[in-house]
Amino acid sequence: MSPSSNLRKEIDQHLAAQNQEAALSGLRRFWSSESGPAAAGYVVACCEKLRPFLRPTPYRVAILRSFTLEPVAPLLRAAAFLGGIDITVQLSGFDTYAQQMLDPDSDLYAFQPNAVILAVQTRDLFPELWDTYTDLSREEQKASLNKIGTLAEWVRIFRSRSAASLIIHNFEKPATPNAGLLDAQEQGGQSALIEELNQTLRGLTADVPGVHILDYEALVSRSGRDNWHDERKWLTMRMPIAADKLSAMAQEWLRFLHPLCGRIGKVLVTDLDNTLWGGVIGEDGMDGIKLGREYPGASHHALQRVLLDLHNRGILLAIASKNNETDAVQAIEHHPEMLLRERHFAARQIHWESKVDSLRRIAEELNVGLDSLVFLDDNPVERENVRLALPEVTVIELPSDSMGYAKAVRNCPLFERVSSSEEDRKRGTLYAEQRQRKDLEQSATSVEDYYYSLNQRVELAKVTKQTLGRAAQLLKKTNQFNLTTRRHGEADIARFAADPDWDVYLARVMDRFGDNGITGVCITHRASGVCEIDTFLLSCRVIGRTVETAILHFIAEYNKKKGVSQIEGWFLPTQKNQPAESFYLSHKFTEKSRTDSGTLWAIDLRESSIDCPPWIQLSVEQDAEKSECAYA
Repeated sequence: MSPSSNLRKEIDQHLAAQNQEAALSGLRRFWSSESGPAAAGYVVACCEKLRPFLRPTPYRVAILRSFTLEPVAPLLRAAAFLGGIDITVQLSGFDTYAQQMLDPDSDLYAFQPNAVILAVQTRDLFPELWDTYTDLSREEQKASLNKIGTLAEWVRIFRSRSAASLIIHNFEKPATPNAGLLDAQEQGGQSALIEELNQTLRGLTADVPGVHILDYEALVSRSGRDNWHDERKWLTMRMPIAADKLSAMAQEWLRFLHPLCGRIGKVLVTDLDNTLWGGVIGEDGMDGIKLGREYPGASHHALQRVLLDLHNRGILLAIASKNNETDAVQAIEHHPEMLLRERHFAARQIHWESKVDSLRRIAEELNVGLDSLVFLDDNPVERENVRLALPEVTVIELPSDSMGYAKAVRNCPLFERVSSSEEDRKRGTLYAEQRQRKDLEQSATSVEDYYYSLNQRVELAKVTKQTLGRAAQLLKKTNQFNLTTRRHGEADIARFAADPDWDVYLARVMDRFGDNGITGVCITHRASGVCEIDTFLLSCRVIGRTVETAILHFIAEYNKKKGVSQIEGWFLPTQKNQPAESFYLSHKFTEKSRTDSGTLWAIDLRESSIDCPPWIQLSVEQDAEKSECAYA
């Protein structure tokens, strides 16, 4: 019996015994080694049995295409299910992508997708740049690029009818240019024109909210153009992608879908010995561990480079290591080939206790859920212990050869982001400042003294084109202080901001230790004298400092001036937003109605007021005018 057959038997036994943790762990190991079409159906069937345990996020994805993609859909569903996303796929009719986008009554809009993938090949939309390139004059070759404007118009029409995120494949180059070697010798050859086409596509869609470019050209190049394409299947079935590359296509889509639906990793927790460096620091000493740009330490150096890239992207780094802390910290701070230093780690647990306990403590210290952690360890026993004890934590399966460590981390879709903000780039610094705040809190004689000593300043401003991405990012990933956990995308937020009956405010929080950046979002809607709070959220970094009261004070006073007599808001409980449960009750709201989904709270502004905390200086920027509301 093959290893995969043995593993399937083991998984089936765990399912029959309702041992969900072990079944899920086995499934993930099975998929990492058998991620082909034959395994996809089995994985999905098992995940359906595990649905109550997995609690996947439902997500609807429409695929508009100019070529055969049917075999990729089950691979996407299987991989997504194991990552906590339950994808429903709608595959458009072959080559009907234009009709689907242009017809307001098409199946696309009836499906109401959360995300749409537009997969159109160069040869289908620009046949003159692919098949008949050498037949054209220079002027005709250049003029063919103008057709990109038609695609941009389709995108604008789509955006006017749907708030779904749109993922557009860019255009690949041919494996062998039509002009052969001459193509690279000429200015503006076939390959160069397709590069220009992709640059133009990026520029035309940059100002449309919720549109993202999938670099299909780079994906094909990484896979090897001749390896990616199956000429026989293309000519007989219009399926250009080779069978062994279908999983790569699904994985590339998944790199977008994870951040779009909010299933992301916020913290990478890494082991030290034989992971960040080769060898054991306690036995080999700092001079004996393997780490450097040359073999045998090059693979560990490459892994550190990947982790440093993640840090610079806004992913927090932490350490969970069974080690003598003094030895480990000495190597981190003083080894000449270390890329990662102590300042790069937001938390560390270096001792001889279990990795499971370390992960729990790291989550508590950083105030994130266990499902925000991604665990990296060379030891398969430690990985399995974490999988079984903490199934919420994502465990990266590492190969036996350290040469594959860097690639395994880069391929993890939980670290992908579709936008980047100032807050992301500063996150490591922000958490260092947070440790200073905790030290101050512990030394303060009272909570009020602590609040006053922080010198907090809260700036509220309406969302702009520049801050739209940050707003969408916070809505996607904020779970703890989030009253409704509505996952509005960029297009939704832009639509709200353009409507005079809606307001979208972002909160920037500063104090004596630094600038926390934009850490709060409030979306409200006025109708018939009532203001409804659609969304109210704060980053975990500023929870428990009365910032929420200052924001609510502004909402009440601002809407009172607009003639509003009542504020209403739902609290929709989730497994993670318990910190927000008492928000309305603690601010004098009364329960108005209750359903299975949640509770509607209300406050009469004619009878009650909400005061701004005296230790917070609040300023509000409205329509380019900034008004100061300082409270002594």
